[in-house]
Amino acid sequence: MVLIPDNRMTLNEHSTSRGAVLPDVAHQSVSLARTLDWVGMEHIALPVRVDDGMSESTLVDASVDLFVNLVRPAERGIHMSRLYLRLQEVLANRTIEPAGLRGVLQACVESQGALSSAARIKLRYNALLQRKALESGNKGWKRYPIEIDAVLNGGNMQLTLGLSVEYSSTCPASAALSRQVTAERFAERFADASVSAAAVRDWLASEQGMAATPHAQRSRAQVYLKLLPDVKTLPLSGLIDALEAVLGTPVQTAVKREDEQAFARLNAQNLMFCEDAARRVASVLAAEPATEYFEATVSHYESLHPHDAVARVSGAGPAAMPRVG
Repeated sequence: MVLIPDNRMTLNEHSTSRGAVLPDVAHQSVSLARTLDWVGMEHIALPVRVDDGMSESTLVDASVDLFVNLVRPAERGIHMSRLYLRLQEVLANRTIEPAGLRGVLQACVESQGALSSAARIKLRYNALLQRKALESGNKGWKRYPIEIDAVLNGGNMQLTLGLSVEYSSTCPASAALSRQVTAERFAERFADASVSAAAVRDWLASEQGMAATPHAQRSRAQVYLKLLPDVKTLPLSGLIDALEAVLGTPVQTAVKREDEQAFARLNAQNLMFCEDAARRVASVLAAEPATEYFEATVSHYESLHPHDAVARVSGAGPAAMPRVG
């Protein structure tokens, strides 16, 4: 059995099972006394269960930050180990859902007696979703970084969900310039000839028919949603699906030649600047029923420049709108 020492006890001294008396300095006087916004731990390792949308639940490796406030200025510190133990007891190996988060936050506040009135937990993990190839029927796994931030204060919980999706972005300006170069080469090649459809097709299929290619790059949309306080479930897989659908060019997993060709076709059909991508993402977030407020950042990791093209957008969701009736 591993004994986890507490940095505060209800008595000034504590006896071990062997009868030895352990000193407790937590009750010593405090200099520069004041309240503290948050006290706790970061990057706690914890296994948690998440709903992946395909099976009952999946066990994942999570990193957890856990805090309470300190409302008594004269008290030196909180009961740190009690937070750790409550986290293990209440949340470890349980499916992550708003009700469970509220339960662990309430347990953390109660573990501190009168020292605390609020608690905060932040979880980070990677959701693994299986994705089908565009044409071949093969499948592969994609990683989606997830961040959940929950704050309980005065019995009210504020819940924020963060996630990111990766996609490909082809520059519309570069595509237009590439088309112009190809058109000029075509005019040069067939300036003095009567052109048949077969000849044009063969020329376009040759290396000479591709005079220039537009630049494209891997891109990322990072979104944060402030959710309704009484939301029952986290809209993870549905939200990821909607974002990938509106962007049109999510990065692929298993790829055969027919899949790569289909992906190239999708890129041509979804030319976008970072501003275009931000508007597409916002259209999904603004329609998510459980959302009160959202923020999104799209980053295009430029292949033309040594810097990134970035756009940010924010707004209210349906849950922030006044209800009629």
